[in-house]
Formats: sequence, structure tokens, C-alpha cells
Amino acid sequence: MSSERNGQSTRLPAGTPFDDTAHLKQQRAIRTRGTILNAAAAAFATDGFPQVTIKDIADGAEMTKGAVYFHFPNKEALAVAVLEEFYRRMQEAVNGALEHGDPTSPTTVVDVMRRLARAFHEDVFIHAGARLQIERPYIKAELPVPYVGTLKVLTELLDQCRTAGSLPKSTKPEALARALGSAVFGAQHISWVLNDREDIVERVEEIIDAFVPLR
Repeated sequence: MSSERNGQSTRLPAGTPFDDTAHLKQQRAIRTRGTILNAAAAAFATDGFPQVTIKDIADGAEMTKGAVYFHFPNKEALAVAVLEEFYRRMQEAVNGALEHGDPTSPTTVVDVMRRLARAFHEDVFIHAGARLQIERPYIKAELPVPYVGTLKVLTELLDQCRTAGSLPKSTKPEALARALGSAVFGAQHISWVLNDREDIVERVEEIIDAFVPLR
């Protein structure tokens, strides 16, 4: 009986408003951080890490510099956050192919390459991440190691294809994965320099056509 009374005493009276202030503040902070990261990605993609200032990012986010510093202590922290999102989105593109494809079929490898090409064409975080990778010497912070995740996935897929007999037994999965990765990432760089990545999808299709075993 006493436990029932104790339980009842902890209940809010009917009509008492629930204070969700902390939750709302957290959601607002997440949105603000996202806005800042979007502005940082756009700035890094367009002007590069050395040229961009915190004020540039604050202006792009339509915030004060103080608001940016509240979430990120310096420009290096912003670069790290943008690169982390870059790798997350790259992995997301790869996962899309893995979820919908047969891992023993070369067409899944082709799908990975095509999804990466579309990401390089469309996504500002991918543009920013690709540029920040080149500018690593200017960023005085510990950064994620580039390329290894994508190369690992390509190697595993190619190995499964060879085991299943859908690629020649003489295929060397690691070597072919490196060749494909180098071709795709090199193509996006050339496409960026010459055509602002407008033709990256076509350039990757040329790579796919050149690798006869993947047809």
C-alpha cells in the first residue's frame, strides 16, 4: 500500500507541462552544427583550406564567428569534421552497391564505381573531402587515412568474384583493386581540374569499359 502511495506521489498532476528544454536545445545544437559544416564544406571545396577563414565559414552559415567557435575550436577541427563526413558518405555510396548487388558478380564492382562517380559529381562534402585530402600538409591535425576503406571493399569483392569463377583465376584482387581505385580517384581529380567534375560520370564509364573482365 505504501509503495502505491509512493508511486502516485511521483506522478505529475494532470495538465502539468513537460519541460523538454534540454531536448530542444540539443536538437537546435545539432542543426546549428550541421549548418556550420555545410558552410565549411562549401568553402573548403571552392577555396581550399589555406584560404578559408572562420569568418568565411560564419558568413556562409549566416552566423557570428562566436557561434562557429562555440561548436568548433578552430579551422582544423572543421576540416577534420568535414573529412569524417566525406568518408562517411563515401562508405554510404559503397554500401548502397553492396546492399543491392551480388558480391560474387563483377557488376557489383561496377556499381561501386558508378556510385562513387555520382557522389563526386553531386555531393559538396565529397568535393570538399577530395580537396582537403590534397591539402593534408596544411592541416595541422590528425586526419583519417584516405582510400583504405574503398580499396578494402573492392579487394574483398574482387576476391569473391574470383572464387566464384566470375573473374579469371589469374586475377590478383589487391592489384586490380588498387588499379581501379587509382583510376577512379585520378579521374575525378582530372575531371575537377579540367571540367569542374561535369564529366566525371563519363570518365568513370571509360574506365569500366577499359577493364574488360568487369563487363
